[in-house]
Amino acid sequence: MVPQSRPQGAVVLLIDDQAIVGEAIRRMLAPSTDIAFHFCSDAAQALAMAEQTGPTTILQDLVMPGVDGYTMMQKFREHPPTAHVPIIVLSSREDPRDKSRAFASGAADYLVKLPDQVELVARVRAHSARYLTQQQRDAAYKELQELGRQLAEKNAILEQLSALDGLTGIANRRRFDIALDEEWRRARRDKTTLSLVLIDVDFFKRFNDHYGHLGGDDCLRQVAAALAGEATRAGDLVARYGGEEFVVLLPRTDAPGTLVVAEAMRARIAALEIPHARSEIGPHVTISLGTATVLADGETQPQHLIELADHALYQAKKSGRDRVCAA
Repeated sequence: MVPQSRPQGAVVLLIDDQAIVGEAIRRMLAPSTDIAFHFCSDAAQALAMAEQTGPTTILQDLVMPGVDGYTMMQKFREHPPTAHVPIIVLSSREDPRDKSRAFASGAADYLVKLPDQVELVARVRAHSARYLTQQQRDAAYKELQELGRQLAEKNAILEQLSALDGLTGIANRRRFDIALDEEWRRARRDKTTLSLVLIDVDFFKRFNDHYGHLGGDDCLRQVAAALAGEATRAGDLVARYGGEEFVVLLPRTDAPGTLVVAEAMRARIAALEIPHARSEIGPHVTISLGTATVLADGETQPQHLIELADHALYQAKKSGRDRVCAA
């Protein structure tokens, strides 16, 4: 949301217990139509009135009943709505010690009352202009921060969406390729094993022809969800490899462990009992799986792991499907 800008003119709040001073200041400022004037004679009401009027400059006496001007300035500086509003001290004394203490307490300027009209107007305008400019800069900075935050969120969402398969909601081929490269380099550095499972839905073209593309899409979604449910360790990745093919990346997993995971996936798909009237194996959807495990080193490349798993998958399909074969 773009912050609403405040009026560009000056807004003066005078805090002084003497009504005659208030009237004199009002008359000095009255000819300047770009300056709005407010008067507060009770220091106890000053904070509330400042919040209500939104001054761009505060004129304040140093000597008031019940509270001294230095304490009043401290209250303004500790109150968030007035913390940065410039304060011009109006004092009946031109004592260097008073001036020094006033500036140390947060005053922006110091005038001996009653000041010259031209000087008062000039200083009010100057301090108000600086204050308004700073407010606008702060608002613009906050807006930029908010826009940056929104952009970062949207970029994160886009990055996530670009890594997901639109149909199944699991990782897509692009995300798999990136993960394989990362895990290969990590496995080579740590001298650990890296395993891969390639999966094919048996007779899926016949399933599509019989149940239609909507039925085929629903089947792939169910298969993807079931496969993802068996790869739960940190670093495990289930992705759609293309069409009815899926791939599972298993870092730091040896060959026997990979076979266990693959068999669990095969059994889980069988347990779904998705009807498949055109399958040559049985009445339900089944999958064939090929596994491969390598110890990554400088002599081989990630593509070698894929080729091994693909050869194992070919053997699983050639041997009758609905089974796991290891390279």
